[in-house]
Amino acid sequence: MFDWYKKWNEKKPSFKQGGEQLGKKLKLDKFIRRIDWYIIKKFLGTYFFSIALIISIAVVFDINENIDKFINNKAPVEAIIFDYYMNFIPYFSNLFSPLFVFIAVIFFTSKLAENSEIIAMMSNGMSFRRLLRPYMISAALIAVMTYGLGAYVIPKGNVKRVNFENTYKRKKKAEFVRNVQVEVDSGVIAYIERYENYNKTAYRFSLDKFVDRKLVSHLTARTATYDSTQVHKWTLKNYMIRELDGLHETITKGERLDSIIPMEPQDFLISKGQQQTMTSAELDEYIAKQKRRGFANIKEFQIEYHQRIAMSFAAFILTIIGASLSTRKVKGGMGLHLGVGLALSFSYILFQTVSATFAVNGSTPPVIAVWIPNLLYSFIAVYLYRKAPR
Repeated sequence: MFDWYKKWNEKKPSFKQGGEQLGKKLKLDKFIRRIDWYIIKKFLGTYFFSIALIISIAVVFDINENIDKFINNKAPVEAIIFDYYMNFIPYFSNLFSPLFVFIAVIFFTSKLAENSEIIAMMSNGMSFRRLLRPYMISAALIAVMTYGLGAYVIPKGNVKRVNFENTYKRKKKAEFVRNVQVEVDSGVIAYIERYENYNKTAYRFSLDKFVDRKLVSHLTARTATYDSTQVHKWTLKNYMIRELDGLHETITKGERLDSIIPMEPQDFLISKGQQQTMTSAELDEYIAKQKRRGFANIKEFQIEYHQRIAMSFAAFILTIIGASLSTRKVKGGMGLHLGVGLALSFSYILFQTVSATFAVNGSTPPVIAVWIPNLLYSFIAVYLYRKAPR
């Protein structure tokens, strides 16, 4: 008869559990109040709205600019939509996330200031530092989302986008490479005179093995063909192996030899935009492997790896700058704030592009080059924070 009561009594929280839950709720309410939720919703809502607005305009301009290339190169409509634009939108939305953050902060904060909402908050005892709390929470959410998408999700979609661009847009897909020398293992050096990607074949291939800086084996082959169905499998044709043991030499010849060589075409056949198709974990592994092998053309990969972190951190810096600029109510409304904000955000992106170019073409380390804009704008953020209304 009283089974229902016993079951309900077992499921209902105890007085202690209820007190703990209430305590947690009170702590959360104390840290994030109703005004904080109001600002967070305004921030994130304006951020996603600005993304939708600006990216839709960017897509229209991109179609207008590339429609002739798509037609002349006979790009299928299905590939244009699903391989290119469906991956174009998330890639550039994430790439220009700092710009959207800046626009969102400037726009809705100026609106709050114009409506005297900022004045009302501060007249009730809220400091500017306290006002920044919901801004920084929103910036943290955007930074985590930006890094997660850029490091692990978007690169998988970029594979189709980059292949489409190299096939139908740029027509500059890497199909061959000359004079490749790479260390495939400790003390093992491979040399390729020419590699053709269409048939996965390396011509005039040689493989030298050194022990204590002494040549102990020298392999030459007329061709070496990569088997894409198996990892590191190469088929050598018309090969000759010279085994050296002091003054003694052993020669082995043959028509065909299947061999495992720890080398893949993508290690030396680098196409434009290849770094965008790798997750951060894959980039880190690729950079470490290429450094061991002595490759020098990996700066673009290093820039991409460090830029994903720096771009995420930029959300905090640009949020502080935007909030510090737009919390003051000025004559003329938000037009001045938007103008200054857009100038600063575009200068940030321009400066970031220039510093990355110096890293690729100069001697600036990539990690320093991608963080220079953040460091410079951090000083601007500190200055504007101190000048903000209290």
